[in-house]
Amino acid sequence: GVPVAPAYASAAAPTVGEAIRALRARGHRHVAVASCFTAPGRFATQCAAQAPWITSAPLGTHPSMAHLLLHRYDEAVKTGSDLRFRAMATP
Repeated sequence: GVPVAPAYASAAAPTVGEAIRALRARGHRHVAVASCFTAPGRFATQCAAQAPWITSAPLGTHPSMAHLLLHRYDEAVKTGSDLRFRAMATP
């Protein structure tokens, strides 16, 4: 398998730089950063700048994003639930 280390752009740890350094300390020479940002901007640019090897572009307007958002909306309407709270409660 390929090791994965979550990282955060702000307000949480580890930062992208910290996660990259931790992976490199464990012997992983080629570290890629997979962006979960939906649009280009300051955070996406800062995180990409810390990637020593390769980074993905922000998710952008890919049709899968629209399908995911519509699915989540449909589920919330169907169940009458507030998905914000369920997502926030997930560890």
